[in-house]
Amino acid sequence: MIKFGIIGTNWITKQFIEAAQSIGWRLTSVYSRKIATAQQFAGQFGTTVNTYTDLPAFFDQGDFSVVYIASPNSLHFSQSQQALQAGKNVIVEKPSCSNPTEMKAIVKLLRQNPSLYYFEAARHFHEPLFKKVAQQIRKFAIIQGANLTYMKYSSRYDEFLAGAEPNVFSLDFSGGALQDLGVYLVYNAISWFGYPHQAIYYPQKLRNGIDGSGTAILTYPEFKVVLNLGKTANSYLPSEVYGLKETLLLDNPAELNKLTLMDELHQSQQIAAALPENPMLAEVRDFNEILLAPDKLSSKQQMEDWLAVSVQVNQLLAQLRHSAGITFPADEIAEV
Repeated sequence: MIKFGIIGTNWITKQFIEAAQSIGWRLTSVYSRKIATAQQFAGQFGTTVNTYTDLPAFFDQGDFSVVYIASPNSLHFSQSQQALQAGKNVIVEKPSCSNPTEMKAIVKLLRQNPSLYYFEAARHFHEPLFKKVAQQIRKFAIIQGANLTYMKYSSRYDEFLAGAEPNVFSLDFSGGALQDLGVYLVYNAISWFGYPHQAIYYPQKLRNGIDGSGTAILTYPEFKVVLNLGKTANSYLPSEVYGLKETLLLDNPAELNKLTLMDELHQSQQIAAALPENPMLAEVRDFNEILLAPDKLSSKQQMEDWLAVSVQVNQLLAQLRHSAGITFPADEIAEV
């Protein structure tokens, strides 16, 4: 049985816990800055869950081998770093790091501690339909490009409009639409088409310089991929990948529920896959398979394959941000 601790007490943490418990994991430790918050959250999952407000104590005293980190983006790196230094395996929400400097430091730590595992929790990357998209794209004789759209009105945008600055709309916390929603689309582009030759981001910036929405253009040798993303409006457009005479339609590139292949005769074919009730279950199952067999060469190789994608995603996010003149305080740290 895998024992795990969590950092962060929001809805996504609850969803992860439910997915993990459904396959037999046991929650033992909860960290939050406020003890009342930690206790209230832990109380939903049993009386044997220990709570902490001191992070070193959480890692030193907590009875767990894996930590799930779902704190504000800017804290992901330092908390992951402390976890690895404490000998804990890490599952960290995307984006796992604010910039390539932080990512390089994580990779260095992993090389120094080869028995540890580190996963970026890009849930859609592990879903069956995500893999079906990749399979279908490989069948295209020619790829002519793609338009991927993920725009979802943020529940925190009203607060921002009222004058507050929620973490997700804060440069200090490495927020913004590209980091929060664009990361899904960047995962898609890297996984399905590889790393682009050129990448430019055209954001609509809010009053504090953060991007509320934007369009990224990724240029490949033979085609372009356009990413439309935003947290200040909703889009209901499907996304599309263009072959020669075929077009693949995705209902939502970040929350894949339905794929449709349109052929040259304009006839449609539905591409189906079993969808888990909990959207985080697929990734938890993948992580579980590796963590239950940590000494297998295939387990280590799988982590390395996923890590390579995470590194490229991190690099491309930074490249896009910098093309638009968006910098975070985290970027000012030369070495970590």
